[in-house]
Amino acid sequence: MADEMERADDFGEEEHPRPQQMDFSDIPDVMPLLPVRDVVIYSYMILPLMVGREKSINAVEQALEKDRLIFLAAQKHSTDEDPEPEDIYEIGTVAMVVKMLKLPDGRVKILVQGLAKGRIVEYLDTPDYFNVRLHKIAEPKSVRMTIEIEALMRSVKESSEKILQLRGIISPDAVAILDSIEEPGRLADLVASNLKLRVEESQAILEVIDPLERLKRVNELLSKELELSAMQAKIQTQAKEEMGKTHREYFLREQLKAIQTELGEIDEKTKEIDEFRAKIAKAKIPKDVEKEAEKQLSRLGQMHPDAAEASIIRTYLDWMVELPWSKSTRDKLDIKNAKIILDEDHYDLEKVKDRILEYLGVRKLNKQMKGPILCFVGPPGVGKTSLGKSIARALGRKFTRISLGGVRDEAEIRGHRRTYIGALPGRIIQGLKNAGSNNPVFMLDEIDKVGADFRGDPSAALLEVLDPEQNHAFSDHYLNVPFDLSKVMFITTANVADPIIPALKDRMEIIELSGYVDEEKLKIARQYLIPRQVKENGIDEKHFNITDEGVLGIINQYTREAGLRNLEREIANLCRKIARKIAEGEKKIPRITAKSLSKFLGVPRFLPDQEQRDSEIGVATGLAWTPYGGDVLHIEATPMEGKGNLLLTGQLGDVMKESGQAALSYFRSRAARFGMKEKFYFSKDIHIHVPAGAIPKDGPSAGVTMATALVSALTGIKVRADVAMTGEITLRGRVLPIGGLREKSLAALRAKIFTVIAPEQNEKDLVEIPKHIRRRLDFKFVSHMDEVLRLALEEDPEAKVQAGRKGTTSTRRSAGTGVGKGKEAPAH
Repeated sequence: MADEMERADDFGEEEHPRPQQMDFSDIPDVMPLLPVRDVVIYSYMILPLMVGREKSINAVEQALEKDRLIFLAAQKHSTDEDPEPEDIYEIGTVAMVVKMLKLPDGRVKILVQGLAKGRIVEYLDTPDYFNVRLHKIAEPKSVRMTIEIEALMRSVKESSEKILQLRGIISPDAVAILDSIEEPGRLADLVASNLKLRVEESQAILEVIDPLERLKRVNELLSKELELSAMQAKIQTQAKEEMGKTHREYFLREQLKAIQTELGEIDEKTKEIDEFRAKIAKAKIPKDVEKEAEKQLSRLGQMHPDAAEASIIRTYLDWMVELPWSKSTRDKLDIKNAKIILDEDHYDLEKVKDRILEYLGVRKLNKQMKGPILCFVGPPGVGKTSLGKSIARALGRKFTRISLGGVRDEAEIRGHRRTYIGALPGRIIQGLKNAGSNNPVFMLDEIDKVGADFRGDPSAALLEVLDPEQNHAFSDHYLNVPFDLSKVMFITTANVADPIIPALKDRMEIIELSGYVDEEKLKIARQYLIPRQVKENGIDEKHFNITDEGVLGIINQYTREAGLRNLEREIANLCRKIARKIAEGEKKIPRITAKSLSKFLGVPRFLPDQEQRDSEIGVATGLAWTPYGGDVLHIEATPMEGKGNLLLTGQLGDVMKESGQAALSYFRSRAARFGMKEKFYFSKDIHIHVPAGAIPKDGPSAGVTMATALVSALTGIKVRADVAMTGEITLRGRVLPIGGLREKSLAALRAKIFTVIAPEQNEKDLVEIPKHIRRRLDFKFVSHMDEVLRLALEEDPEAKVQAGRKGTTSTRRSAGTGVGKGKEAPAH
């Protein structure tokens, strides 16, 4: 507890204790020390002190037990709760404890009177309180009164009276006390103790021993204080005049209202103006915005209530007073609790959760941190929008959402000018009004589907909204005043990042959310989807009994997606059928298994492809990336009699067609090594087809798959059905890196393919794939097409040709016969 100065209004019967007298020689050299802060005590000064620290209370009690003398020295730093000797000034004042009062809270209130100055010579070893040895400093004897000294003392007295007069606390007693002092030192101490000086300044005066020099110092400080007091009095006078003018106008206005009321002349217009003025004051609008609102209110007051523009101004003012200019929700900065909330609502998604918890950690350390701008990119149904709601719940913020899909008008973001009929603010301002706070979690859904036409480009308007360096003064065309968006936490969502303009993409922190594998879907269904649908359909969990194999059956046979929407839809379908059985009075509800699914959901919509089960010639399994997650492609190649044409079908894009041509060129350059005649190509047509021809396909990563299917078809070697591959091919057979390895890996796992061939340069991307998925897949990283063929084909084509040549040579040597002229093995 601080030892600080207070009024001595409750010390008992004596309001003004008489100064205690003690001979200088009677003052001992050793006494207790009381460190004080925020005040310096001078000789002959009487003031109360509040004592709360244990050491200080012990020092007071020790003084009372002896001769009531205590040494008062100021602390150098008032914030020190337990000062050391080096934290206390050496020069202080010997004082007498005149009165002492113990308070109920354990503190002590004392009244002290300064007697003489002293300097600390030594701190004695006393553990419970400070005990010091002093060198007493005697006040020099009064010098002969000269004209200069008398003029200086008179100047100090007059300045003191002026300051008291400016402060409005002058009294005849105060003037009499000043006039009665004839010693320069006592006058300097009295005036210094009543000036509002810093501790350092007061201590500097105390340490001046010469009375005349001390009085000069005080005179200098008085001159400065006089100027400050004069300026303060001037400011107060101006404020009173302004306040008086305001009160006068208010009084006259109230009188006018009373007269109008008595005459029956008050109307709805005046009432409306007063209501708007009260709402503006209540909304705590920024000064520049308030100025615009008052301007529009003044215009409204001068208009006829039925004027067309009056309704426009009314709507504008309604928006101005209802926006959350200064309303904020308090963030919940408990990181552990936030993690619990995020885990309750979503399974996995560790990368996103870590980013939110990191934001909370920084926000806890830096209260002025700007809101992050995140972009969740991933296929539909992986939980992008619901994740935004969970983030808002974890932070304790309001949540608001707008969908940007199909938005083509810039005014949807920035608002319309008020000159247009039916003008309104943009959807950003509307969302903040609906949220009711200026720091919500604001979700901008489907940012990749924003359009543009002759009305402007909404993506360009979003550049200001999503730029932390600009959005502190976002200007909506309707409001025409800046609104601070820097406290808002913006979260955008997209299925694909490519359509987002580069400048907008640069302003956002992109976090990719991939699809889920079967095991993850099973856990999510158990933890989230089934309990939610059971509750929504009004049945008990004991009625909905489904095995894990049953859930996996729904995942594999009735849905084919990266997300979870169709899975939840099918679970809801099962819940409705069970709810009907319960409503019809059936008591025994059958258990749902993988075999009984068809009774509830009908014929399975998806069956495992035949190519996945059997190895075939000319059919290779490729992995593709789609906006909705990874997918599996079964690329087919077949040769036939012809004139050397390459036919590519399956609605392929230009890049994919070029990959087919590169694959054929690679094969032709190595035809001899694969056992083909040099000019085989001129008598063959080759057809490469990618099934699901109604779906457009493009991209370079199917190059190795096309080349594998082509080599298999032309050499007659089967492609392994349990291997999937991805990678771009060059004419020299090099395998180049691709993107989307995580999504493609998930697609392979969904298709029950556990060996994945990928470019060697993509090995670094394994860290993006969860460990439990990596453990289930066998990744083969390759740098050349020869490695792909050795892994993907059941036989190495080059080894097969070499073995065939050795066999032919030995046959010729033993039998002396050869293959007939013009005969050759049939081509596959």
